[in-house]
Amino acid sequence: MDLHLLIDNLTSPALLFFMLGILAVRVKSDLEIPASTSKFISLYLLLSIGFKGGQELAHSHFSMEIVWSALLGIALSCGVPLYTFFLLKKRLSVENAGAIAAAYGSVSAVTFVSAVSFLEMQGLTFSGHMVAVMALMEAPAIIVGVSLVMLYRGKQEASVNLGQVVAHSFTNGSVLLILGSLVIGLLTSQEQAQGIKPFTTDLFKGFLAVFLLDMGLVSGRKLSAFFQNGWFTSLFAVVVPLVNGCAVAVLSSGVTQQVGNRFIFAVLAASASYIAVPAAMKMAVPKANPGIFLPMALAVTFPLNITLGMPLYLALISGW
Repeated sequence: MDLHLLIDNLTSPALLFFMLGILAVRVKSDLEIPASTSKFISLYLLLSIGFKGGQELAHSHFSMEIVWSALLGIALSCGVPLYTFFLLKKRLSVENAGAIAAAYGSVSAVTFVSAVSFLEMQGLTFSGHMVAVMALMEAPAIIVGVSLVMLYRGKQEASVNLGQVVAHSFTNGSVLLILGSLVIGLLTSQEQAQGIKPFTTDLFKGFLAVFLLDMGLVSGRKLSAFFQNGWFTSLFAVVVPLVNGCAVAVLSSGVTQQVGNRFIFAVLAASASYIAVPAAMKMAVPKANPGIFLPMALAVTFPLNITLGMPLYLALISGW
């Protein structure tokens, strides 16, 4: 791996603000980001990514790469929860195994946003259709995870309406916003897009830094509770994302040769959802313990990806 790339990533302002958030919690500071501000910034980031992705898609010609990319994204979103469920079921309850499997099969929009920023730092681009691929990967993992729980815990408890879960995963705020912004960006002309460019582009990195500061604060609060669950979940939260990311970094060459697209695929495969999946599991699998799968995704896998994972995946794609 290029050590210069790793050092650049570790010293990026966004990541350092994330670390500052963790530090603030550990030293018991009263630093906090108001919930309303945090929600606004997360909405802004998703809107900006979706809109810019739609603009890129509008300027690109339709090709079979778009179709194969969508199919690969859906296959990953179904395949990851399938194999991880059976690994997890050996040591955890069926409900917790299903919830964790769904979280690691689904994707993290915030990790995606961080990956876009990382690519910009390296002077690399990605295709607009990758935004749509990211949004498509939310729902299948949730459906697979819930279906496995329903199958293995017995019919007497499988009273949840799977149709409601599917509908919820598509109407989840983050999915709806990024898909809607993608369509708006697709329909907006280049001249019209210039009018809001200062908002959708110029402010992006500053808002990302503040948002990651908030993510650091949230992660810092969840670390203690997470480590109480033992070594297995800690090891899983480190090893599985790295394996998934590295494998897809290599295998994605069969779908696309563009470095940026392959990098996004690797990051999506390595990420874990801590927004859409917890919301869906609260409704579909209330016995699953969010004190296990939420800290795994947010306090371990997320910082792992934005520190070590991203430089590693890019190094693999670039041939070291």
